[in-house]
Parts: sequence; structure tokens; C-alpha cells
Amino acid sequence: MKKLIIVSGLSGSGKSVALGTLEDCGYYCIDNLPVNLIEPFARDLSTPSGEFGKTAISIDCRNLSGDVNLFCRTLEILKQFQIPYHILFLNADTDSLLRRYSETRRRHPLSQTTGLPPAEAIERERQLLAAIANQADLVIDTSRLNIHQLRELIRERVGETEGQAMSLCFTSFGFKHGVPLDADFVFDARCLPNPHWEPHLRPYTGRDRQVIDYLRQLPQTQAFLDTVVLFLETWLPEFQKQNRNYMTVAIGCTGGQHRSVYLVDQLGRAFAASPYSVLVRHRELQ
Repeated sequence: MKKLIIVSGLSGSGKSVALGTLEDCGYYCIDNLPVNLIEPFARDLSTPSGEFGKTAISIDCRNLSGDVNLFCRTLEILKQFQIPYHILFLNADTDSLLRRYSETRRRHPLSQTTGLPPAEAIERERQLLAAIANQADLVIDTSRLNIHQLRELIRERVGETEGQAMSLCFTSFGFKHGVPLDADFVFDARCLPNPHWEPHLRPYTGRDRQVIDYLRQLPQTQAFLDTVVLFLETWLPEFQKQNRNYMTVAIGCTGGQHRSVYLVDQLGRAFAASPYSVLVRHRELQ
């Protein structure tokens, strides 16, 4: 079966890692395919006897030359040849990208062509790629992921989910470390009593029995869970009808150690028997 994944994202966000991971999952990967070659590539991909099967191509600011309309025309070409595709977009916050460029001593592609300082080049690229990010089927925030964590996440959410239902990822986080850039829904659990202020619970996390017992006996905790479960059970099928293949639900508390961790684990269990492919992540515990 022909399958195409378009990989895009900010420079330094991990696109090369994503392509390498997809290649390990059996995809034929093409980095920085020139725009004028997309039409003959799509023509080959559309034929049953074509050379390409499971394929991933990267499209970023190098391909677009500052013209995001080229991406829209690329999608029109794929639709013209009736090629099903998914868009994977890798994002990261500016501080993380600046740190990566500093560590590798590489220059941002737009700094090389425009002379912009790194921070301005990153924001300019973010603006250029906004239209792609808005159309992405799956956005992954790599700000707090190392290479190994990113590879594992891509394998779990993209590379090994063929033939399965919608991928549903529950992730916990701490608001003091920033809201995940890849979340489709964000629920704020800071309204619940905070175990951090209980001295005997502070050293533990929401995965430890002491914290679990504390939160489980609070009626507002169960009310919070019931509300979120009802919302998701009601609306996830509607998103799936719109051919959504990936959804990320983020639960946040202050530090991402106690309440959000407990709630995400409970949501993972609540949807374990659902038709969705469920993944549970704890950003601040990684």
C-alpha cells in the first residue's frame, strides 16, 4: 500500500532524526526534495508499479525559498494524483533551538541567506512554516526531548501504527516549564489540591502509591477525571470522522510531578480498552 508522510518543521527541531527513524521503520526517505521534482515523484508514487511505496519526504524553508504557496501547490499536486498523505511537523521553543545551534556551532539556514541573527531567523522561519504547522496531522514538540526519546516517540506514534485506529497520546506537564507546543487539548489541573504542599508527599510523584492514595480520595479529583473522560468520549469520534489520525491531550499542573501525572495515568487506563491506540507520556519525569 502506498503511504506518504511529509516531514516538516523548524531547523534544528529534529527532522533528520525523524527521517532516520522512519527509514528504520521501512520508509524510503528523501531529504530536501526540490520542489520541481515533486510532480514527477508524485506521478511515480501514484502508479501501482511505481518505484516508491512507503515514503517520507522533508519540506522546509530550504525547499520553499520563502514562498509558502509552494507548499500549497505541492499538496494540490498530491491531491491531483490521489495520493494519501500525512503531515508530521516538528516544533520546538526558541530557547531550545538557540541552545542546539550553540552546541553544534552551526548556523541557521536563514541566517546564511539573509544575515539575520539566530533568534530573528528562528522567528522568521516559524512565520514561514506556520501554514504547514496549521495543516499538520501530527505536531511533535521536541523542546524537552533528546534524540533517543524523539526516535521512540516517532516509532510509537507514526512508524508502528499502520492499520490501527487514531493515535491518542496523553501527556502530563508542568505549567512552570511551558505548555506543550504539540497539544490538541490542554486541561488545567491546578484547581485540585496540590500534594507538593504536603511535606510527606513532596518527594514522591503521581506514580507513587502515597500520592495516588491522597489524590484518589479527593472527590474533586474524580469529578475532574469524569469531566475529561466524558468530553473525550463525546468528541474524539467526531474528530476521527474528519480523518484525524493523531490527537494529543495534555494535562498540566504547576510542576508536572503529582496531579497531572496521576490524572494522565488514570486517563490512559480509562481509554485502554477503547478503539484508539493509546500512549502515555510524562514530560517532566523523562
